[in-house]
Amino acid sequence: MTEKIPIGAKTFLYPMPTVLVGADVEGEPNYLTVAYCGIIHAVPPMISIALGKPHYTNIGIKQNMSFSVNIPSAEMVEVTDYCGIVSGRRIDKNGLFTSFYGKTKTAPMIEECPLNLECTVRQILDFGGTNEIFIGEIVEAYSRDEYLTNNLPDIEKINPICFSMHDNRYFSLGSYIGKAWQIGRNYKKP
Repeated sequence: MTEKIPIGAKTFLYPMPTVLVGADVEGEPNYLTVAYCGIIHAVPPMISIALGKPHYTNIGIKQNMSFSVNIPSAEMVEVTDYCGIVSGRRIDKNGLFTSFYGKTKTAPMIEECPLNLECTVRQILDFGGTNEIFIGEIVEAYSRDEYLTNNLPDIEKINPICFSMHDNRYFSLGSYIGKAWQIGRNYKKP
């Protein structure tokens, strides 16, 4: 076996989700591509997103204390990437999607995305780095029946975009390899 070598303290967590965060800014829907996103709590359901401080979307999140996390499919990779390349300050990204609203009335969501999480802001954190971290409580989730199996989101039907941060590559899902909290029961210590 070869020796492990140090490769630097960086955010090497693979894969990262690729999502579109939505917020009304000055009364208009805006969307931003984000990979720094993760579940932080099950009950109540809570999620975190980390956005660079200068992003236009941050203004709307703070104005309304709400945002959405939209899960695009791999088929949406080009428009998803585009939303991360251009700023809502210069380009109206609202016309790229069909927006809809839920309980908050201020967190725009994308009809074309297989799964949408509507959130209210519970806390905003600033550790002095380049990002602001928004902690949101998921107040509702939305999907169409075609993306569900047994009334739950089906990852294979959704076909989300996975991101490899430090080499800037997108991937789609791989193959199913086993049932969680089941496959490990077959493990035998060598």
